[in-house]
Amino acid sequence: MSPSDIVIEPVTTKAQTKQFVDLAYRLNQDDPNWVPPLRSEVYKLITPGKNPFFEHARVQFFLAKRNGETVGRISAHIDELALSQPAEQGMGPGTGNWGLMEAADEAVMHALVLAAENWLKEQGMTRVLAPFSMSVWEEPGLLTKGHDHSPMILMGHHNAAYQSWIESYDYSVAKRLVSYYLEVASGLPELINRIVASGERNKRITIRRVDKKNFDRDAAIIMGLLNDAWSSNWGFVPMTDHEIAHAAKSLKPIVHEELIRIAEVEGEPVAFMMTLPNINQLVKPMNGSLWPFGWAKLLWWLRYPKSKNMRVPLMGVKTELQNSRLASQLAFMMIEYIRVDASQKFGTTHAEIGWILDDNQGMVAIANSLSAEVNREYLIYEKAL
Repeated sequence: MSPSDIVIEPVTTKAQTKQFVDLAYRLNQDDPNWVPPLRSEVYKLITPGKNPFFEHARVQFFLAKRNGETVGRISAHIDELALSQPAEQGMGPGTGNWGLMEAADEAVMHALVLAAENWLKEQGMTRVLAPFSMSVWEEPGLLTKGHDHSPMILMGHHNAAYQSWIESYDYSVAKRLVSYYLEVASGLPELINRIVASGERNKRITIRRVDKKNFDRDAAIIMGLLNDAWSSNWGFVPMTDHEIAHAAKSLKPIVHEELIRIAEVEGEPVAFMMTLPNINQLVKPMNGSLWPFGWAKLLWWLRYPKSKNMRVPLMGVKTELQNSRLASQLAFMMIEYIRVDASQKFGTTHAEIGWILDDNQGMVAIANSLSAEVNREYLIYEKAL
């Protein structure tokens, strides 16, 4: 097919929005490892007023048509908070993004990316960093390793062909993100056990569960620690108060006190670790809809969850303690306490930690000490406009 056969349309109507959402289910229906997200969650992601990302971002969605048929989609967006970050941390002035891309073939992908680039240039951007679906806090990067198994909760999954299609369009790799997979049922290495035991003898340290009766308080503590702990990371964009509240509300149904820990030193919160049961195992056969019986299965699972796999999406230590022995000790203590509870209550045998920047030496060292192995890789690309 020739690129001249492809027509790019900006999404402006409800009908086009529906085509934008539905396309992913059609193009990925034959991929046994793709997890169809609930359509209600996709609409929430891309709808102003439902996703607080739009409060500080400019966004344009595009469709690709060929002979009247929808064959591709992409989002182009500019995060005003990202523009205000130091350029040496990845984002910065003049940096726009695209994401949520789906394409039937390489020509369609190139036409979509060109449309996104042109829109970003019209908005005054001089550089693109992609893909992001849509903020760095959601699903950053393109999956380039791990296509042979389904993603866990809140992780992206893409057609393996997309990598060569994007790289053939003058994009270079800006950053590599990885996730680590490890067996947890049988316990941690003896060295780690000794580190944990040493921490338990330190009366300054308290490792506590979150308290769902005071959920808003603990959610604010965790998100405050997150904004501090990740502030110097590549690609960091601070979460707003509204985004923190929105994330807390969205995650509350799958939050379990046993799976999230806050570490305190002399009564002050200094670190946290969040673990989530892999709800994707339940969502996958629903094909994007809770009807007719999915809602009942979901409610039952939320009340009595069993999950052989867990994911650790977020973990952080206050900046002032990073690169210290205490930081590693607190991390291992939280990992061990959650591991025990996850195994005993939820039947968990394996966990995924990530994503992690592959040059984050502290987190990579922790993963290596646990004998964890990289199971998924995501690449973030860049290009001058």
